[in-house]
Amino acid sequence: MTVTDTTTETPEQHRLQVATRAALVPGTATQVRIEARDHAFQIDEPAGLGGDDTGANPVEHLLAALGSCQVITYQVWAGKLGIALDSVEVDLAGDVDLRGFFGLDESVRPGFQSITATVRIAGPESKERYDELIEAVATHCPVGDNLAAGVPVNVAVDVTAG
Repeated sequence: MTVTDTTTETPEQHRLQVATRAALVPGTATQVRIEARDHAFQIDEPAGLGGDDTGANPVEHLLAALGSCQVITYQVWAGKLGIALDSVEVDLAGDVDLRGFFGLDESVRPGFQSITATVRIAGPESKERYDELIEAVATHCPVGDNLAAGVPVNVAVDVTAG
């Protein structure tokens, strides 16, 4: 299946299960090794949050996931709609109140209070054509959908004690 394959004859062929593994790097306070398919990378916290700053932190990765998904969704939907797109860039910023993470105020959520995205697209098409593309991306970006609509998260914990 290619990214432009849009057949709906067998919905099962369009289902994808995505999996990653995260494990604390032994001997560190906050360094986490991530494995995704044949790729690996490291996540860490900045020194001010107890880490060694050896990688972007989890919430930066969340913003990166949203930004990269937006860019890819622009590319895919530009192709599907026959819209020429010379460039697409997404800048993201999020506000986190650390009182929620550290349990200092139970009324404060531990995650982002808000996320702001600034998207810049350029190309030879009319503004109306790009408006069509913008709407398609807003409707079809998987990470944007997960953040805006929420997704159930089921956690099972296996404990080895003693």
